[in-house]
Amino acid sequence: MVEETSSESTKKRKGKSEAWEWLKALGVAVVLALFIRTFLFAPFLVDGSSMMPTLENGERLIVNKLIYYIQDPKPGDIVVFHATREKDYIKRVIATEGQTVEVRNDQLYIDGKPVDESYLKQYKEEARAAGYVLTEDFGPEKVPPGHIFVMGDNRRNSTDSRVIGPVPVKSVVGRSELIIWPLDKIRLN
Repeated sequence: MVEETSSESTKKRKGKSEAWEWLKALGVAVVLALFIRTFLFAPFLVDGSSMMPTLENGERLIVNKLIYYIQDPKPGDIVVFHATREKDYIKRVIATEGQTVEVRNDQLYIDGKPVDESYLKQYKEEARAAGYVLTEDFGPEKVPPGHIFVMGDNRRNSTDSRVIGPVPVKSVVGRSELIIWPLDKIRLN
């Protein structure tokens, strides 16, 4: 009878020890997930059509939050930034501090030099054929220190630096790296 009691208490201790190990592993996993989400990578849902054709409404992507601790945003990067306290936007970096941005006759100029926007070629041609321009004339506008100038790829339907002004680099959350949803559209961005 004494052996049975001893065996039962050993099983209880072993069960408690195993449960404690599982709790510790779960705790470490939660802390690691929070660390990754806070400092390294975060999911983001594209809400709206301002980045079409590059990104479509409802696509989910992974944003690299670490990259801008290592380097500054550069033209062509697709970034997520805090537009307001409640809303984050996703747009393409067009120019960085000290550069001058201008659009004339549907052609983007940075510091007076034309910029090839191959990602918009088809849409510019369609706009021309339909009798309008994709990007209305604006500028020249010089980007102030510590800021970037951003625009959506859907130039006719985008609230971007042409409306809200240059974006402070400190409000940038990170760079879009990977589209993860829908599954048939998984790709590096």
